[in-house]
Amino acid sequence: MADLREFTDANFEAEVLNSDKPVLVDFWATWCGPCRAMEPAVKEISSEYSDKAVVGKLNVDENQGVAAKYGIRSIPALLYFKNGEVVGTTVGLTKKAAIAQKLDTVLA
Repeated sequence: MADLREFTDANFEAEVLNSDKPVLVDFWATWCGPCRAMEPAVKEISSEYSDKAVVGKLNVDENQGVAAKYGIRSIPALLYFKNGEVVGTTVGLTKKAAIAQKLDTVLA
């Protein structure tokens, strides 16, 4: 079962920045077609990597503080965090294989 988390302005520091595992954050919005198209891939990644990484989504309309802090101007945007720092970014509709490859690099 997928362990897809929901990140918010309120829990971002605890769930992402202070995580002992690498974290993949999917910045999205309900009105974003490419975001919805990419959701199944993100859910699959969260399930497949549940023992190695934390995967979650952050709605940019509901959590503008975090989105602004990281300069999110286009969505979907994936930010890869390790030890509380951004170590990778992917913007735009991305295939599951490309997401997994980037996450593998972060985990290495």
